[in-house]
Amino acid sequence: MNNTNYLSIAISASFIRYALFDESGSLKVKKQVPTPTDSVGNFLKQIYEIVTDHLKSIYGIGLSVPGQVDPKDGVIYQGGSLPMLHGLSLGKILATRYELPVSMESTGFCVTLASQWNGNLKGVTNGATIALDDGVSSGLVLNHQIFSGSHLQAGGIGMIIANPTVENHQPEDIMFNACSASKMINTIGSALELSDPNDDIKVFKAIENGDANAREMFNAYCRNVAYMIVNTQAVLDLNKYVISGRISNQSILVPEINHQIQIIRETIPVLKEMLEMPVIETSIFKQDTDLFGAFYSALDHLTLRNLQITKRNKKELRLKP
Repeated sequence: MNNTNYLSIAISASFIRYALFDESGSLKVKKQVPTPTDSVGNFLKQIYEIVTDHLKSIYGIGLSVPGQVDPKDGVIYQGGSLPMLHGLSLGKILATRYELPVSMESTGFCVTLASQWNGNLKGVTNGATIALDDGVSSGLVLNHQIFSGSHLQAGGIGMIIANPTVENHQPEDIMFNACSASKMINTIGSALELSDPNDDIKVFKAIENGDANAREMFNAYCRNVAYMIVNTQAVLDLNKYVISGRISNQSILVPEINHQIQIIRETIPVLKEMLEMPVIETSIFKQDTDLFGAFYSALDHLTLRNLQITKRNKKELRLKP
């Protein structure tokens, strides 16, 4: 029995994705299942099934979850794109049920940890990660440190207002929704009258083949992402932004975001004059950035846990008569 693997689980409103990593960080197995969103009970049932199926081969579990996570009490707050998870101590539930070390962090923290640990932000002084999925998950690296802020909310650039001229704001008027990759795909897929409007492959094929309507909607989506980056850059003056998430494997995404930023800078000359153009890159881990981050978090958590056990054992030995 090989129990030196780590089970990494990344949760979103659309899918629960999971992977096995060995101790060297090699991704060995990767799968996904639809996320049960009808009840917390059915959600937990699906998580239990995933863990049980791999229980004999794992040494620890890493969780990437939407919303905010308090590392002290291991509780999910708000739940991001899955508000039903608010108040759920998922990490503690799994640790108790399976008697395994479990690390749980927000999606934003996980993608940032992966990027800083061994990805595009390794060695970068100031940078940001942006995961484009059901909503926007993001994180900040400031002065080489992941910055969480006073209320675990720093880096939440998805909360930037997307349309400040509207008097009666709707949920779509924040970047979390305006930059939702899932909503963009569904909107284009529905306009194309696809049998499955959530088919990423067919949607992007239509965009790349020059369907005028699909291309216009895609460009508008990338413009929203560009505005989000420009607004963030005006405040934080970062070196680099790293794009991950559901559509990050699409080769046209980051070039179009860069193109839209250039249009904004040309349209508003003072931005071009006053603000440095940051580097914007696709995460080297692409769609799996959160899975790698959850693994790194689990590895770090287990290392710290073993160190604490070693120190405690040494202390107990010294105290023995």
